[in-house]
Amino acid sequence: MTVRMKDIAADLGVSVVTVSRALRNRPDIAEATKARILERVKRLNYRPNLTARSLVTGRSSLIGLVVPDLIHPFFGEIAKGLSARLRDKEYYLIVSSSESDPQLEQDEVEHMLAHHLDCFVVASSRKDTDSLRRIDEAGVPLVLVDRRFPGFASHFVGVDDVKVGELATEHLIAQGCRRIAHIRGPQTSIGNARAEGYSNALARHGIKLPDSYVVACGEASDSDGETRGRRAMEEILALKPCPDGLFCFNDTIAVGAMDRAFEAGLRIPKDIAVVGCGNFHYSSKLKVPLTSIDQKSREIGERIAKLIVSLLEKPHSARSRSIVLEPELIARESSRLR
Repeated sequence: MTVRMKDIAADLGVSVVTVSRALRNRPDIAEATKARILERVKRLNYRPNLTARSLVTGRSSLIGLVVPDLIHPFFGEIAKGLSARLRDKEYYLIVSSSESDPQLEQDEVEHMLAHHLDCFVVASSRKDTDSLRRIDEAGVPLVLVDRRFPGFASHFVGVDDVKVGELATEHLIAQGCRRIAHIRGPQTSIGNARAEGYSNALARHGIKLPDSYVVACGEASDSDGETRGRRAMEEILALKPCPDGLFCFNDTIAVGAMDRAFEAGLRIPKDIAVVGCGNFHYSSKLKVPLTSIDQKSREIGERIAKLIVSLLEKPHSARSRSIVLEPELIARESSRLR
């Protein structure tokens, strides 16, 4: 038999309101009364009816996170940081992967909208904003993470991707590299910004290179990133003169590129120094530990949670908020020439 809040109230001789306050850890209830209620709740294995609560409060206490790939540690760390901070405020996270499929992303958003979530966090893989506009039209707060769209006003939390490209390239230049190639990401705000940072750093140092030193990897996800990195490295190996430095869009592409370089007999970093992006947990355990750019993924999740709580619980204006974190270079053996 299902135990209801009013059953606990009648059993202890208190009001339903008092039981509710104890469950929400409100300060306006005596500690002894709270302890009695919580002991009875635990003994009877009571679980609150969240559906009934949402009908009263207009809130589900659920936050939706839609990401393109759950294999990527970047999104996993965001989810961890986001979930931990939300839990402290009694909000809970529902996570979905779009598998970098634009239609699946739209289907997931529609499904979550039907369940009346309180807020959405989306790292979109779409080329348009159709599914994002559906969230906006439903009057549900939306926070974009990692990628944003020109002309689409929304809250955003992410890293400075131009700075990512600049940090990686400046580091390679500081190591003495002058023929620096770039395996660039897809034609999105992220891929474009990192390529821009790469170009900015070269220009600052008066380094001019042929367009062929920028090789596209296509719409890479982490499930096939290493394969695409290997293919891109084939083009790098054919360049004359061969690059002495390489900045890769992300770590999985860098791992694939390094594997192909080893097969070709190149020594890393002596023949070609390599920098990735993402700072994977296993970056330090590779055959040659990979220098990478840390995107502050856990902090991104925590900052998103703080923004969500602010949007849901405090008065706010309609103005979109943008939180951009500074990336950090983590130098390892794959690029250390000096």
